Amino acid sequence: MESPRYTLSKEERICSKLQIERLFNGGCSHSMAAFPIRAVYLLEETNGQQAPVSILASVPKRCFKRAVKRNRVKRQVREAYRLNKHSIINKVQAHEGKSLMVAFIYLDNQLHDSKEIESKVKGLLTRIGEKISPSVKEVVAE
Repeated sequence: MESPRYTLSKEERICSKLQIERLFNGGCSHSMAAFPIRAVYLLEETNGQQAPVSILASVPKRCFKRAVKRNRVKRQVREAYRLNKHSIINKVQAHEGKSLMVAFIYLDNQLHDSKEIESKVKGLLTRIGEKISPSVKEVVAE
């Protein structure tokens, strides 16, 4: 068994406006929150070209007027995901031909410690994994 790679490549980031629009305006996405972070996720069919999980970190300008603070929070969220992504990737790879898009949206107007952000992101990833895994059992039952 090979050890998990703790990297966050370009393919694992949501950059396309079309992907962002599908995630937020598609009508099939789901949302959950663990204050100060909200996660919006969508499990969709893929052509096998993209990464199994891709993410987006967003911090609204109304939370932090200064870009330095917004960038710090985005860096904290990306780092927390990078260290804990292997748990969700294993669950998504059980779905043949599907990929997961996740957007992490920061809700608070106060800065938080990196350990707190990491625990919240880890909890959200665990909950997302629990939500998408029952559909594997449904596919097996059919």
